[in-house]
Amino acid sequence: MLKNMSEDSAIAQPEFADTALSEDFSEDCSKALSENSEAGESSANQPFFHVPVLADLVIEGLQIKPNGHYLDATVGGAGHAQLILQAAPDVTLVALDQDLQALAAAKSRLAEYGDRVSFCHTNFSNYAVKSRPFDGILADIGVSSTQLDQADRGFSFRAEAPLDMRMDSTQALTAAEIVNHWDEKTLADMIYAYGEDRLSRRIARQIVEKRPFHTTTELAGAIAHAYPAKARHGRIHPATRSFQALRIAVNHELDVLEQLLAKAPDWLNPGGRLAIISFHSLEDRIVKYAFRGDDRLQIVTKKPLVATREEIRENKRSRSAKLRIAERHLPMKPMP
Repeated sequence: MLKNMSEDSAIAQPEFADTALSEDFSEDCSKALSENSEAGESSANQPFFHVPVLADLVIEGLQIKPNGHYLDATVGGAGHAQLILQAAPDVTLVALDQDLQALAAAKSRLAEYGDRVSFCHTNFSNYAVKSRPFDGILADIGVSSTQLDQADRGFSFRAEAPLDMRMDSTQALTAAEIVNHWDEKTLADMIYAYGEDRLSRRIARQIVEKRPFHTTTELAGAIAHAYPAKARHGRIHPATRSFQALRIAVNHELDVLEQLLAKAPDWLNPGGRLAIISFHSLEDRIVKYAFRGDDRLQIVTKKPLVATREEIRENKRSRSAKLRIAERHLPMKPMP
């Protein structure tokens, strides 16, 4: 295993890898949102439902206050966002998401709150605060249940679909480009670092030998054949870790998380809180060490908060959710 997460995210990617992460967006996102409104509206015809995980712990941990100003950096279907707006009088919220379908669903769900909510189509790593700082920030990291359940998005191998896996449908890089163009060593390193699969080199060799691939089921079948026959029918499908690795690579998930953790403390008022929900050990490790090593923050949760048995029974996705919270305790830097 690689020694630390900065090494994990340093996989050398071919030159055609998407470069959209370098573009910054200010808090005034009306232009960015309106330019993509047609795509968002068409996506809204497909249901995007969000059951917020660890909801009570998030609201309690953020300490929502009247007239407070909050950022939901991954608004999704707006489950957490609605609870934040309901938690105290006159709360205002900035809602970000890189998924146009999610943003359209959030805009519909939060319509009753009018100008108390502003929306922005962007990845949180591109966001730049230009005016009022926040009293709390929430980021619910990773792929959503809705994205996994929609076969045509290509996140899952349970149904035949194009090899896409983009959370932001406007970006260039797709899973198909990675599996069909990256060299064998880069593929192996990616699967090992992001999927933690000990058979990463065998899998990469199989991919290179059998490509091109066009669908999720084709790729999943090839990955399964890289496993010994007796290991193909275990608790999880042999392709699970590789698909996780591909999704992380397509969406730069660990890189953008590190960027958020570096910038977000400066977006907070003194006493404001940063709450991060993660769903696998790679993400949680990044959050843990970022909080521990940041002298702008005071850790609130010494250990991650997790779902109760009752919540897990009602929402199986909450089983792997971990919530870490830290509080801004030093004076802020001046806004640019």
